[in-house]
Amino acid sequence: MRSIASCYSEHAIKVSDSYCSGPSSQAYLSPNVAPSTPNTVKCIYKANISSQWHILITLIWRNNLNGQGLMINVGESLSAQSKLDSNSHQLRKNKGSKSFKSCNSEIEVFWDVSNALYFNGPEPSSRFSVMVLVDSELCLLLGDMNEELQATPKFSLVSRSENFTGSTVYSTKAQFSDTGMAHDILIKCSGEEEEERRRNPVLSVCIDQKKIFQVKRLRWNFRGNQVIFLDGLLVDMMWDLHDWLFKQTSGCAVFMFRTRSGLDSKLWLEEKCSTSGSFEQEKERAEFSLLFCACKSPD
Repeated sequence: MRSIASCYSEHAIKVSDSYCSGPSSQAYLSPNVAPSTPNTVKCIYKANISSQWHILITLIWRNNLNGQGLMINVGESLSAQSKLDSNSHQLRKNKGSKSFKSCNSEIEVFWDVSNALYFNGPEPSSRFSVMVLVDSELCLLLGDMNEELQATPKFSLVSRSENFTGSTVYSTKAQFSDTGMAHDILIKCSGEEEEERRRNPVLSVCIDQKKIFQVKRLRWNFRGNQVIFLDGLLVDMMWDLHDWLFKQTSGCAVFMFRTRSGLDSKLWLEEKCSTSGSFEQEKERAEFSLLFCACKSPD
């Protein structure tokens, strides 16, 4: 079986740079179909501890039969964060606290989503609080209900994954660096008409209401990559639509945005995919990644 890196090299469209935050002559591609709402959002934060080490905290927001749900996982490596194990804990109530052991440390979690507001999906947008302490040191603080706290923990978002079901239009907001702005991202994978969507789907990527690039003939270019220039960073955008296009019922499409470590660095897939072909394993590195996984609606 061929590696995913070799497939990208063969099917990739020409790599070009686009400055997405500046003026653009390309009009924004307004979707005819409303963007799909994610049913699961997974965020991985790297928190710096005063004892000269860091810890990774994963929050998984998801829709369930009783409304929104929250799960937390604490570990030391990104590969461990991709698995649900004994370090994963379901926070079942809307408000509460929980203590557990992980990484030879005492972990305390305090959360309150009892009055949270939700804009698009299972992750709250306001009126919520999540606080994580490691050995009594505040390491993660999210939400807008902690104004009375004086502590400012050092943490950063290193990975965000969103899962969708149905539709062919996906949107989110993402900040690619600590000093950059939050950008509106929209991915449309369809044609303008129903027959065109089925026979000749087109991939269009928009950032901040500007169409950045478009890929036609997706049945040939079902895997590929494009480079964009955003907030002074090179960002690789990769897509894999093979299963979504060619599997009738269970196919999923995968889209990933990932920052590079430097202007002269290679496409990150080329650097490490010789030993690994997994999106999850490639997120082991320190840069920020945004992953979309879109699955067809079950029949």
